[in-house]
Amino acid sequence: MYFDALSFLEDERDTFRAFEALDALTDEQLEVVPPTDLGWSGRDLMGHLVQWQEISLQVAKELAVNEGSPTYEANRARWAIPGEADRFNDAGIIAWRALPIAEVRARFRLAAGELRGYLTVVPESRWIKHPRHQEYFFGETTGHYEEHLPELQAVMAAVA
Repeated sequence: MYFDALSFLEDERDTFRAFEALDALTDEQLEVVPPTDLGWSGRDLMGHLVQWQEISLQVAKELAVNEGSPTYEANRARWAIPGEADRFNDAGIIAWRALPIAEVRARFRLAAGELRGYLTVVPESRWIKHPRHQEYFFGETTGHYEEHLPELQAVMAAVA
């Protein structure tokens, strides 16, 4: 649990930094699919992380001006449905694969920083001092990055 926004944001930034190595890969390297349980390429991993960063950004924008977030509540309801998270993630991977690689890279470069920026204007009482919201943002950023470190390591090893 975090008690101040700065500590949260520093940890998020430090944890995401490892994933920035994906942006240094060539387009061809980003298409390599290492042998992992998920079967994701570096491009897929980029898209998956950005998908959740962009949703979190929407939540942050809503919390910047309101006590609650309709996007947060809709996602909570969605995840209560068995299998829905997997279906959503699978649909997201398909959508990201259909985008031009230049757009994937551009959104990857932008999303994390934009989310951090918005979180600095959300009143702390609405996210860092709000247990459910703090848990949500941690789960969609630092916790999510940590969860996908094995995929990152597999991608980087496959293209080394």
